[in-house]
Amino acid sequence: MKKIFSSTLARGLLWQAVGWLVGALFITGIRALMGLQAIDASKFFFTEPAWVFGGLLGALFFIGGSGIVSDWFKWAKGEETSEHHEDPAGGEKYFNLSLDHKVIGIQYTLLALALFVIGGTFALIFRLELAHSGLQLLTLQWYNTLMSLHGILMIIGILLGVSGVINYLVPMLIGAQDMAFPRLNAFSYWVAVPGAVLLLSSLALGGFDTGWTGYPPLSARAPVGMQMFFLGVFVAGWSSILGALNVIASVIRMRAKGMTAFRMPILVWAAIATSLIALTATQLIGLSFQLVMFQRLLGMGFFDPAKGGNPVLFQHLFWFYSHPAVYVFVLPGLGVISELLPVFVRKPLFGYRWVAMSSLGIALVGFLVWAHHMFTSGMNDYLRVPFMYSTLLVAVPTGVKFFSWVATLWKGKIETPTPMLFVLGGIIVFLLGGLSGPPNATVATDLHLQDTYWIVGHFHDTIFGGYVFPFFAAIYYWFPKATGRRMNETLGKIHFWLMTPSFLVLTLFMMRIGLLGMRRRIADYDPALGFDWYQLIMTIAGFTIALSVLIFFINFFRSMKHGEKADGNIWNSRSPEWQVPSPMPVHNFDQPFEVVGEPYDYGLTDAPYIKFAKSTHK
Repeated sequence: MKKIFSSTLARGLLWQAVGWLVGALFITGIRALMGLQAIDASKFFFTEPAWVFGGLLGALFFIGGSGIVSDWFKWAKGEETSEHHEDPAGGEKYFNLSLDHKVIGIQYTLLALALFVIGGTFALIFRLELAHSGLQLLTLQWYNTLMSLHGILMIIGILLGVSGVINYLVPMLIGAQDMAFPRLNAFSYWVAVPGAVLLLSSLALGGFDTGWTGYPPLSARAPVGMQMFFLGVFVAGWSSILGALNVIASVIRMRAKGMTAFRMPILVWAAIATSLIALTATQLIGLSFQLVMFQRLLGMGFFDPAKGGNPVLFQHLFWFYSHPAVYVFVLPGLGVISELLPVFVRKPLFGYRWVAMSSLGIALVGFLVWAHHMFTSGMNDYLRVPFMYSTLLVAVPTGVKFFSWVATLWKGKIETPTPMLFVLGGIIVFLLGGLSGPPNATVATDLHLQDTYWIVGHFHDTIFGGYVFPFFAAIYYWFPKATGRRMNETLGKIHFWLMTPSFLVLTLFMMRIGLLGMRRRIADYDPALGFDWYQLIMTIAGFTIALSVLIFFINFFRSMKHGEKADGNIWNSRSPEWQVPSPMPVHNFDQPFEVVGEPYDYGLTDAPYIKFAKSTHK
């Protein structure tokens, strides 16, 4: 425990607190010298500018004080730096700076799981409030704050989980020893930590009531916690941008000999498509939030009609990133499904090249559909039809993946260990998300469905099917590679069979009450509408999902020490990482390999995928 308190994480958090206080006191002093209000009891002692500057300075202090940029400063001074740090033994390395992509991938995953727990807990609290009409537990402000934080914490958690999967797996899948820029890789992870702290700090600063979208004019007059939301997302956005740059460079420059574009594992294609979106679009959400911050702090009128601004402009900037961001969430998940399906069906992946290109197709079309979120916003009417057609066009590359999965399953020798159950569950749930999407894309139906629980059910189906189910599949599948032990199959299947039907009940009931007129983002509803029993069943389903996830965590942490040993290729996979011992060696592959075949030729005799060079070690 003492070592944890002296770790990179502990040092960073301490310096963030110091920086926050220093920044807030600095602005308070400047305002006092200028004759401006220095203390504001309604904003928890400091004024809003002091809190914002303190939050920004705290994030910078975290980066400097934790030591994650020390190597760069040494290099700038002409000092020697090592290519790899010696990681501490045991679990301590996950609280400390590491340049090993595998450690960084696990750090991302653990932070994502922590945010899922916090965001999920918020959902359980406000779902208790919704279980019966009337206000029982929460005020309107706290309901709105917990609902809003649930959304953004889950979204940031998913982004971090995506980075965890990609960071851990992509170098192994392409035959590289590490990412192209190991120090930048570490920086990308650690900069997300103060971002998450800023997000959570909004709870202590009055919260906010805008939902996870932060639309003005509401966000322009929300409590100071709104600024922490904006600042947290802004800081965490750097993690996505820099991580995406690293992935693209790694795949372009570090593939094994013989690994041409159409011999890459399909998950690598998904990682490239995801990284292209994150690299080119994340700036837009940062910009939109930054402009509202400036409007609040400096009196600017970007989105204030009284000053010549336009609040609809915010929605264009916000959704230009936030709809492609949905594909940042789901493309790696769909890649996991395509990666695992041939393993457990023992057949080649049907239409490999089409599936690979469909990921790029989804990423491209994803930039042309943002305004379908705005059919009711008051934007120009002539924009509706083009965005309706572009949105419906997304079904084409997505349909390619579904046809591939069905054809791969057809007449296969299907095995159903826990990873495969979550793959199949992901396909079914994502299909429901896909089928419930076209009514939102067509103008005539979206005008009635917008801002109802139909949208909430559709979104949860899309994200759970496209990311959460594949994320659990990936953990169960690659856990032995990371630890050398298997997770318990019985507990894994209990997790699946508790979560899947409960989730289907939850989202189908969401869509049902949405069709009946239930609005989203509200804390109370008229008992005469008859929604009480729907909401009660949905609340029970939500707590059952939480129970299943608790079983997963018990399985996860127990299996690290007590799980069944799994040293070899336990899934009989063709993928490169399973051709070496588990846990993965520090530098991945002690012997370089050459790609000599196709990645998914399962069931075919004499069809190797990789060939290792003869060892040069004595």
